[in-house]
Amino acid sequence: MIEAHKSKSFEQIFHTYNKYYLLRRHFHSLTLRGTFDHEDTTNKPILYIMNHSSWWDGLLAYYAIRTCSRNDHYIMMDEKQMNRYPFFRKIGAFSIDKTSLRGIMQSLHYAGKLLDRGACVWLFPQGEIYHSEIRPLHFQSGCGYLLAECEAAAVVPVTMISAMLQHQKPDVSLWAGEPIIQNWKKLGRKKTVEELRISLENQLNIHRQLVISEQNTISEQFIPILEEGRSTNDIFDDFRKKVGIWKSFF
Repeated sequence: MIEAHKSKSFEQIFHTYNKYYLLRRHFHSLTLRGTFDHEDTTNKPILYIMNHSSWWDGLLAYYAIRTCSRNDHYIMMDEKQMNRYPFFRKIGAFSIDKTSLRGIMQSLHYAGKLLDRGACVWLFPQGEIYHSEIRPLHFQSGCGYLLAECEAAAVVPVTMISAMLQHQKPDVSLWAGEPIIQNWKKLGRKKTVEELRISLENQLNIHRQLVISEQNTISEQFIPILEEGRSTNDIFDDFRKKVGIWKSFF
C-alpha cells in the first residue's frame, strides 16, 4: 500500500488551486450542514463515512475539511487512482488495493494506526462509485473490521448530493451528521456495518428530500463554504444586463 506523506507547503498550494480554479470551474456552489469538529468527539479518534457517487467526492471532502476543520484528516483512496495521481499522498491520501485481501488488511491496519494516534480517517464504505439514487446502500465489511480494532472511535456519517438546479454547473451539498458512539467490539463487525449502513442511508434520504423540497434552490440549512463559480448562464445574464444599461443611454 501507499502511505500518506503530508507536505504543508504542497497542501497550501493544492488548496489554493482546488479553491480558486478546480472546484469553481466545475461546480456552481458547495454548501455544508453540520460540523466536522463535534464537542462530543473531543479527544476521540473519528472515522468519517461518506456515500460515494462521483470521482470528485474525495476532492470536495478535502476542500470542506481543509476549510471547516481544525483536525488532522486522512482519506482512503483506491490504489489504481493513487498510482495515477501520486501527489494525493501529500494532502493526506493513503491507498487500498481492493483486489488483494492482504492489501485490504494492510490499509485497514494503517487506518487503525492513524485513529490510534488521534487522527481522523475518511472511508467510502461502499467501496465503489454508485449512483446516489441506488437503494439500499451496499457496504463493504472494512469499517466493521476497523472499528472492532479501534473501539474508542466515534463515527460521523457524511452525505453528499450533487444536483443540477438553476445553473449550468451542479450545486453540491454536504451534511456532516451527529457522531455515532458505540461499543463497537461488543456490537460485532456485521452489526456494526449494518448499523452504519442504515444510519448513512437514512441521512442520505433526508438530505435528498431537503434538496428536492427547496424548489431548485439550496436549503437555508446549508451554509456556503465555496465562493460560487460562474456558469455560462451567469455570464450571459451579466452580458444582457450590461447591454440593457448601454441601450438606456440611447
